[in-house]
Amino acid sequence: MLFLDTLRHFPETLAYRDQLVARLGLTGLINLTPDAAQLAARDASNLRWSYDPDGCCAIRKVAPLASALGGFDATITGRKAFQASTRTALPRFEPDTSDGAGRLKINPLAHWDANRLAAHMAAHDLPAHPLVAQGFPSIGCSPCTSRVAPGEDPRSGRWRGWDKTECGIHGPSEGPGPGYDPVF
Repeated sequence: MLFLDTLRHFPETLAYRDQLVARLGLTGLINLTPDAAQLAARDASNLRWSYDPDGCCAIRKVAPLASALGGFDATITGRKAFQASTRTALPRFEPDTSDGAGRLKINPLAHWDANRLAAHMAAHDLPAHPLVAQGFPSIGCSPCTSRVAPGEDPRSGRWRGWDKTECGIHGPSEGPGPGYDPVF
């Protein structure tokens, strides 16, 4: 299992990761982190998110994941169609062209709705991320994630105020836009 540690997560996210690893008896967890030299060269102030969120995601998410996935033929995601208007047509299987490698991306929860997800978590006594109860239905890096008001798109709290809905690791249509700074 790969965990993409951007070094900008909420402390609750890291604690939740550790809780799930212990509770489920997961072994072989690999924490992926951004390259230290790339961070020093391109985000030494740790403020890139505030003026170039695409570039920040490229350094902290896209590059580390692309590097780690080199030997894999497929990936499994937790994306669900109900999470955002941009994901309503999310297929169960899709080509992963995010880094040109041609892997298969599998979205086993693509057609689950919020009720089915909640029922599954309850039936298997799985804890929710602690920030969900505090109004964060979609949780990313702390500087780029805000609370979501009732009735808003669940991902509206991600990159609020920017024309951005995805970090760049999930396909070409929502990949990096203006200001993208390739680091791999």
